[in-house]
Amino acid sequence: MSLEIFSGEVVGLAGLLGSGRTEFARLLFGADQPTTGQIAAAGKPVRLRSPRAAIARKFAFTPENRKHEGIVAELSVRDNLVLALQARRGFARPLSSKAKNDLVRRYIEALDIRPADPDLPIKNLSGGNQQKVLLARWLITRPNLLILDEPTRGIDVAAKAQIQRLITELAGDGMAVLFISAELDEVARISDRIAVLRDGVNVAQIDGGCPVSELTALIATGSQR
Repeated sequence: MSLEIFSGEVVGLAGLLGSGRTEFARLLFGADQPTTGQIAAAGKPVRLRSPRAAIARKFAFTPENRKHEGIVAELSVRDNLVLALQARRGFARPLSSKAKNDLVRRYIEALDIRPADPDLPIKNLSGGNQQKVLLARWLITRPNLLILDEPTRGIDVAAKAQIQRLITELAGDGMAVLFISAELDEVARISDRIAVLRDGVNVAQIDGGCPVSELTALIATGSQR
């Protein structure tokens, strides 16, 4: 697997179930460790021994399994929102109540999180609004690389459109985005470039905006027609 991701672009990962999309995302975020190979950030090799090391490099990751690996169901929207920033600061340096409230208010408004009640347990929100909280959690940290694994799965059409629009805006503002989705029309529409995976191997790359039929053929055959 070899892939470059540049600032200001959305790189999509496409492939069948088991092709290695999620595994690659977890390696980039230090959640799993590679047996070989190298990761470089800003042209310099880095060792990501843990998610904490990835966060220190300004990497961010929303996992595929929102309920079990993303949200902390019993905590409030507020506490879920500031979790990543607090982790990067270290829990010995807690955010002040004012700083926390200002950040939470700003991002609830920016991502249109509903209901706009920071004290509500996040488990009481819809799937789309839970996903927005996860995105806000990482946007607060101002990442250089945002890794999104199935960010629109299981949410309603309106929330999906909002998240897709936000991804495009973030890349437009200079963020690098790795976008993973099983919905090929979504990958084709949002991505600037698409890497096609089969059995953990990057077998082809294609420009975003390509016909879904062409992307489907690449996934099936590993070669362009």
